[in-house]
Amino acid sequence: MSGTREKLEELRGILELAEEPAGETGIAKRKAKGIPSARQRVRALLDPGSFVEIGALMRQSAQPGAMYGDGVVTGRGRIDNRPVVVIAHDQTVHGGSVGEMFGRKVAAAMEFAYENACPVVAINDSGGARIQDAVTSLAWYALMCRRQGDMSGYVPQVAVMLGKCAAGSVYGPVNMDVLVATDKSYMFVTGPEVTKEVTGADVSAEELGGAAPLTRNGTVHHVAPDEQAAFDWVRNYLSYLPSSCLEQPPVVNPGLEPEVTSHDLELNSIIPDSDKVGYDMHEILIRIFDDGDFHELGAGTAQNLITGFARVDGRSVGVVANQPQALGGALDAQASDKATHFIRLCDAYGLPIIFVVDTPGVLPGIEEERNGVIKRGGRFFRAVIEATVPIVTVVTRKAYGGGYAVMGCKQLGADISLAWPTARIAVMGAESMVGIVGRRQLKAAPVDQRATVRQQMIDFYNATMATPWIAAERGYIDAVIEPSQTRLEIRKALRLLREKDTVKPNPRKHSLLPV
Repeated sequence: MSGTREKLEELRGILELAEEPAGETGIAKRKAKGIPSARQRVRALLDPGSFVEIGALMRQSAQPGAMYGDGVVTGRGRIDNRPVVVIAHDQTVHGGSVGEMFGRKVAAAMEFAYENACPVVAINDSGGARIQDAVTSLAWYALMCRRQGDMSGYVPQVAVMLGKCAAGSVYGPVNMDVLVATDKSYMFVTGPEVTKEVTGADVSAEELGGAAPLTRNGTVHHVAPDEQAAFDWVRNYLSYLPSSCLEQPPVVNPGLEPEVTSHDLELNSIIPDSDKVGYDMHEILIRIFDDGDFHELGAGTAQNLITGFARVDGRSVGVVANQPQALGGALDAQASDKATHFIRLCDAYGLPIIFVVDTPGVLPGIEEERNGVIKRGGRFFRAVIEATVPIVTVVTRKAYGGGYAVMGCKQLGADISLAWPTARIAVMGAESMVGIVGRRQLKAAPVDQRATVRQQMIDFYNATMATPWIAAERGYIDAVIEPSQTRLEIRKALRLLREKDTVKPNPRKHSLLPV
C-alpha cells in the first residue's frame, strides 16, 4: 500500500503531465510555430500569480491515450485585481478541437462566470469540431453557445483570436461582445481546401478570413501586432466596463481639472472657417474627456464613424463621433452597423453615451442603397431609441438630415443636447439646397451672374437657416456653448443624469429590429 509520499509523487507526476499533455511533440509543434502554450497565454493576460486552473485533470474516459485537459485550459484569475474567468484553447491537443470534455469544461467555466457575475475572456486557437467525436462535439458546441446567450449583456465577454479559428469554432467568438485578433490570425467557416473542393476557388487563408479583411467588414473589433499587445488591449477594454450589468465600472481619478484649461481653450479655434475643410475628430475627443484618454473600438472599419470609451469625471462613457476626414463624416451602411453594436454594448452595461456630431447626413449612391443602408440605418435608429442610459449630444459643425436625427437628437432620446456656435443644423447643406430649391432662380439669372447668385443663396442659407439658433429657439437643443466649455458641460450633464431611471415598463417580449 502506497504512503503519502508516494501519493504526492504521483500527484506531481500527473500535474507535470497535465501541464504539457502533448509532451515533447506538443512542445516541438509550438516551437515550430513560435507560439506560447495555452497556460502561458493565460498568465500573460492575467495579473501575475492570480491564475487558478479548473479541470486540469479532465480527459476523455475509456479512451487509451486520452490527454489531460482535452484541448482547453479553463480557470479564474484577476485583471486589475478584478475577477475574470478565462478559457484558452490548447492547439497541441487534437488541434484545440471541441470534444465532450472540452465542452464540459467550457460550459462549467461559463456557469461559474454567470453565477459569480464576472467577465469571460476566451483565447481562441481551434480547428473546430472534433470529427472523431461526431455528434457529441456538435451537441457541446450548441450547449456552449446557449451558455453564451445566457451571459450576453449580463457579463462582459471578450474573444481573442490567436492562430486559427475554423468551422464551428467561429460562432463562439462572434457571439461575444468584442473580438480581438492578432494580425497573423484568421477565421473562417470553411477553409481554403474545402472552399476549393466545393467551389473551385483557389484562395489563401489570409484572403479567406485573415484579420485584415475581417476587420474591414467589422467582424473583428481590434487587430493587435502580437499576442501581448492583444492582451494589453483587453485589459484596458475591461477597465472601462463593470464586472457585470449589476455593478458600475471602476471610478478612476475623479475631480481632475475642475476649471477650463489651455487644452479646453484650443477648442475655440479647432473648427475650420470653411465647411469644405476637414479636421481630425480625435483632436476634439482628446480635449473633452479625462486625461485625453480614448480607447477606440472598431478603428479598422467604417472610419467615417468613431466609437470608443473615455471617462468623464472618472466615470466610463461610450463615445460615438463622426469623422470629417473620412467620407466627410457621412453615415453609410457599415457605419450604421458599427454604431448599432456599440450603442447596444454601452446600454447593456450601463455606460452613458456621448454623441459628437459633424455629419452631412447619409452617404448617397447606388452602392449604398444596394448595401442595405435603409435597413441597416434603421437598426441604428432603433439602438438609440431603445437605449436607457444617459445620452448627451454635442453638435460641433454639420448636423444635416437623417444624420442630425440618428446622431442622438433630443427627439430620438438624448437627455441633454448642446451645440457649438459653429453648428449647422438643417435638412441639408447649402450646396444641396441650392440644387433643389434654388434651381429655378439660378436658371432665371443671367449666365454671367449665376455663380454670384449661387454664392449669395448659399451665404443667406448658412446665415439664416443652417444655424444653431433656430434649433435653440425651438428647444431642440438645450444650449449653445463655447467649445472651450464642452468638457465641463458634459461633466455637469452626467452628474445631473447620474440617477436617471433606466426602467421602461412594457408588457412585450421584445421589439423587432429591421433585420
